[in-house]
Amino acid sequence: MSTAVTWTVATLAAYAAALWLYRRSGHHLLCLPVLTGTALVLVALALAGTAYPVYAEATDLLRWLTGPAIIALAVPLYRQAALLRRMALPLLGALLAGCLASVLGTLLLAQGLGSPLPFALSIAPKAATMPIAMAAAERAGGLPAVAALAVVATGVLGTLLAGPVLRALRLDDATTRSFALGLVAHAIGTARALQTHPDSVAFAALAMGLNGVSTALVIALLARWL
Repeated sequence: MSTAVTWTVATLAAYAAALWLYRRSGHHLLCLPVLTGTALVLVALALAGTAYPVYAEATDLLRWLTGPAIIALAVPLYRQAALLRRMALPLLGALLAGCLASVLGTLLLAQGLGSPLPFALSIAPKAATMPIAMAAAERAGGLPAVAALAVVATGVLGTLLAGPVLRALRLDDATTRSFALGLVAHAIGTARALQTHPDSVAFAALAMGLNGVSTALVIALLARWL
């Protein structure tokens, strides 16, 4: 069996096992498939002594499929088009505030801690989807690999913390919660919104897409001044 087939099947098996565990746990946040599935793949790589570049090349087909999967999010957006138009102004305001708070807050914190500029620029686009974050970080002079790690950490932590924070703020509206999840936790938050608020997942998908574009633009502009 070829390396590509072996690791593709192993990745799918890890996801299936992680999804089973997630459902059996009653959709517990600590059992998110992206967290447990990634852990299973890392264990398999360590046991097999396989380097990540080899694994990445072997699972190129799975990475390609993420493109159509993201495009498919246009379906709920189309179904909610009328409502999205009515809420355009407050959604754009929330998007702008969230994007600037994420990027500027990260850069200021990194500067306060004395982090090197390339590292700060690598983690600044952490709330964007991974392809956008990696490209934005690289163009700004950051490290794409560090950006990828920051994106995963932000997605997991953002999904874990969004619920308690929104409850503390007494924000129970499904639309607000979904938009917030997509804004702060990109694809992982959108997947969570699909499970908890399926009728409002369009707002999470919209936040994820617009925040990715906005983050890339903000990073590009700031990189000229830093």
